[in-house]
Amino acid sequence: MTRFSIATLFAALAFTQAANAAVLNEVNISTADAQQLATATVAACQAKGYNVSAAVVDRSGLLKAFARADNAGPHTIEASQAKAFTSASTRAPTLAIMENAQKNAGAANLTDIPGFLLLGGGVPVKAGDAVIGAIGVAGAPGGHLDAQCANETLAANVALFK
Repeated sequence: MTRFSIATLFAALAFTQAANAAVLNEVNISTADAQQLATATVAACQAKGYNVSAAVVDRSGLLKAFARADNAGPHTIEASQAKAFTSASTRAPTLAIMENAQKNAGAANLTDIPGFLLLGGGVPVKAGDAVIGAIGVAGAPGGHLDAQCANETLAANVALFK
């Protein structure tokens, strides 16, 4: 091999390794699991007498599934999606984010982020320690009750994410 060929070979190998280093492997919630969670969350809230909407987003906050009780208010559609987006984006429950913002003046401007809704009812969906999506619930008489329905649904469906 000539010097030029060897140098070209090493350059090609270096470029290939750099390109491979830039590839990310991410885990995301499936559409089937997202739809199951949305439907189960609405049912969990209906069992308590709450007519809600439930949105499930993937790890990047994009809508994967949605369910709405027959008598859920129209405002619950966007609110559930915004709660899910906020939870997925921050990788935290929206109730905790809201409480932090109320106690910390420096966090109060989180409400200025487009799409964020600092009300209880957004809960991350995890596979192990990785956030793979989030559920957002809106329509119960309090965000803590929205979150309760989402948490109960996740507990009942824990086998999906092992």
